[in-house]
Amino acid sequence: MSRSDQPDLGRRGFLAGATAVAAAATVPTLAARAEAATAAAASRPNILVILTDDQPLHTEAATPKTLSWLVDGGVEFTRGHVATPLCAPSRSSIFSGRHARHHGVRDNSSPYNLDQSTTVQRHLQQAGYRTGLFGKYLNAWSNKDNPPHLDEWLLSAPVTYNDGTYNDNGTVRTLPGYTTGVIRDRALQFLDKAATDHRPWFAFVAPKAPHGPNTPEPKYANTPVPAWNGRPSVPEADRSDKPDYVQNADRTLADGQTVRRNQLRTLLSVDDAVQALHDKLADLGQLQNTLVFYLGDNGYSWSDHGWGAKSVPYRPAVEVPFYVSWPAGGLGAGTTDDRLAANIDVAPTILDAAGIAPSPLHDGRSLLGTARRDHLLIEWWHRNPGGNPHTWSSYKSGTEQYTEYYALHTDGTGQEVGTGEVLFREYYDLVNDPYQLTNLLYGATPADERRLGIPALATQLAADRAA
Repeated sequence: MSRSDQPDLGRRGFLAGATAVAAAATVPTLAARAEAATAAAASRPNILVILTDDQPLHTEAATPKTLSWLVDGGVEFTRGHVATPLCAPSRSSIFSGRHARHHGVRDNSSPYNLDQSTTVQRHLQQAGYRTGLFGKYLNAWSNKDNPPHLDEWLLSAPVTYNDGTYNDNGTVRTLPGYTTGVIRDRALQFLDKAATDHRPWFAFVAPKAPHGPNTPEPKYANTPVPAWNGRPSVPEADRSDKPDYVQNADRTLADGQTVRRNQLRTLLSVDDAVQALHDKLADLGQLQNTLVFYLGDNGYSWSDHGWGAKSVPYRPAVEVPFYVSWPAGGLGAGTTDDRLAANIDVAPTILDAAGIAPSPLHDGRSLLGTARRDHLLIEWWHRNPGGNPHTWSSYKSGTEQYTEYYALHTDGTGQEVGTGEVLFREYYDLVNDPYQLTNLLYGATPADERRLGIPALATQLAADRAA
């Protein structure tokens, strides 16, 4: 499901004026990176993380300004993933560099399980960084509670696109206006202080878009979006090889088109906000030495396999836009990187760039080096016993994906409960079946499983879950 699969979402038409990424661009050489890093060592970089909510791939049509800055002038990780396709666990993985099974926030109801001493904002603040967070923090975090290890914040309450309630540096109040603009303006105020406060800074900017109800800003309420007639997985004609919850899923192409249209329209305001952040950094003379991440906290299914949400072990839910820019550190030439990257890599990369020793607790790794992983562990937990989708874990590489569903769920404290019995399994050849239409384990014999390498994959998945 590359961009080439979606010609309507290319950089023509709706992306008029945006510069194309050179298809043959490659990652800077190790020597070039080392030279750039040495030159930048005298000055620690600022850190800007821009995190959208429920943004899947193939939404580039709504973000031409973002692409112009962070893709044409940075690095696009074409295999960007989340370790858990759900908001609070994913955000906790970004903050801590850890899998949900290690940081403890397995679902959206247990944000206080996160060990705040492990977060990147704590490490940066202790190292002398000025820290701020603007927008969505963690689901179920009380808006009356101040977030730890931050100097400034504007935390938004549950999704409200207009005239929302915020924790504004310790005071809970309603602020008028469209939420993306409110968050943008407070982030800009934080950046403005760099004109007189010369400490390096960390800013986490997290708009609610394009999360449902995907209410666009009034000026974009009727903006046309490129036509989209689905992909082979929308809907899948025969789902008998899928787990029961997928067999019973009932989202239609029309449902997917509606969600996609509204998501794109809300992302137009995010794109404006990203441009404003870019322009502010340019005015401050800080574009070169600011490490910028842009990614989604999870993807979203536009009725793929009849499913219209996240939380599933399919590519639309676990793969996300993932852009990085840091010209002073050698990440600014408009390149692509096909390594398997994930949200657990954000914190290790930030600490590496800031010259702070990596945490031994990290599951992720710095993306500033050249190390490659051959697969990722991706997981999701259900809060109710027997609910759908069932709790699952997945081995995902660039060429194949093996998933197990379990008799497990999380209890009222976010802890794992259940027998762990394997209830269902899926295996997809992602090279020949990128849309995950044929579960090769459905009706497979033991000989078939050996031929597919399933025993080794199951052993590796068990090892990953036990690590």
